[in-house]
Amino acid sequence: MWWFQQGLCLLPAALVVWTVASFVFAYITAVVLRHVDPVVPYISDTGTLAPERCVFGIMMDVSAFLGIATVYVRYKQVEALHDDEVKLQRLNCFGLVLGWMSSFGMCVVANFQKTTIFSMHLVGAVLTFGVGALYILVQTLLSHYMQPQIHSKTTFVVRLTILVWTLGSIISMFVSSVIMYTVLSGVDVPRKLHWLPGEPGYVPHMVSTVSEWFLAFSFISFFLTYIRDFQKINLRAVAVLQSSHLYDGNIPPSRQNRPSETSPLLAGTT
Repeated sequence: MWWFQQGLCLLPAALVVWTVASFVFAYITAVVLRHVDPVVPYISDTGTLAPERCVFGIMMDVSAFLGIATVYVRYKQVEALHDDEVKLQRLNCFGLVLGWMSSFGMCVVANFQKTTIFSMHLVGAVLTFGVGALYILVQTLLSHYMQPQIHSKTTFVVRLTILVWTLGSIISMFVSSVIMYTVLSGVDVPRKLHWLPGEPGYVPHMVSTVSEWFLAFSFISFFLTYIRDFQKINLRAVAVLQSSHLYDGNIPPSRQNRPSETSPLLAGTT
């Protein structure tokens, strides 16, 4: 059996691969069409103009769906492992809500470009990265409580390292963005897609864009840590019928005496 056939590990793997593919496709298309500069543009800049923004939006919507599914499976896994600990269950539920909010933020970021509705794009970025960082924090705390009984200390240390990486990237991006907007007061920065070395605000702009890419890949790295965990879980849906028919109320008389699929088509003697 191949590694991706074990449990549901294909889910976080698909999330990571698909999201990276979304970034790479949008970046290559935007650079080839000269919509952005090739040297580390904002991720959202690569999906701002047509045609790349159309495909970028669709691909990020798929990533959001995969993120929602991955967060839910993680929630069910922790719930099954600690069904008798109230504190961990509450923390687990909180993580589920944060993860879904962060996934929804990806849809907002992808479908509200910063050159059209910047306020909504900013809301989406806060949901994706800000709330997403809280999700990583919650999952790191859960990993701390679960080691060494459920998994090794190494898993906790790796997730803690990624958490520090995430928080450092957020702080760096926020500070450099504030400096950039202060230097470029009066300039329509959200619509500025091309930058020249040496112009005002170029250095904080580069720090901000690099920080954003680092932040995005910290999230991707975090979901990579789910692959081994998801090899140990499967989910299945069970159909529970509330009735043997789909009519409202009683079965019509004309249908009551009809033979079922398992009853003989003809009755009587020959």
